[in-house]
Amino acid sequence: MSTPAGRMVTAVAAVAENGVIGDGENIPWHLPADFAHFKATTMGHVLILGRTTHEGIGRPLPGRETIVLTRDPDWSAEGVHVAHDVLSALKLADELLAGSPDERQVMVGGGGHVYAALMPYTDEQVISEIPVSPEGQTRYPEINRRRWREVRREPREGFTVVWWERVFACGGVG
Repeated sequence: MSTPAGRMVTAVAAVAENGVIGDGENIPWHLPADFAHFKATTMGHVLILGRTTHEGIGRPLPGRETIVLTRDPDWSAEGVHVAHDVLSALKLADELLAGSPDERQVMVGGGGHVYAALMPYTDEQVISEIPVSPEGQTRYPEINRRRWREVRREPREGFTVVWWERVFACGGVG
């Protein structure tokens, strides 16, 4: 669907075989190569994170304009922008991207509620498939294969990166 200004929205996530992406602020695996993949994929773009995810990271990520999505009207943090709902986050992302090169995108970096809330606006998913099934309360939204098409799969050391693109129905959003 893209943002109102036509920018691509891409979800970037590491997802276990059972759909788990985390447990509170913690990621239940440690794969430095996947962290490097996340950095390379999101670098130079606008990144939307949930408050819990941002606090789990502990600082603004360098090289990215970060928007933290939170329901808490009093929350703030140095070095990030704050939005209180999805449409405000997308509008702010468009403002941050205005006048920038077309290759700059809006990236969604979690957590679970943020991925789910932004999925109707997401054009592409870049999923690191992690071959484990840990316990965890935070899950990635299920990928509906009627609405998403796998376009690329790349095995890496300890995980596989899969690119998905939205399938649009004739005359409407998929």
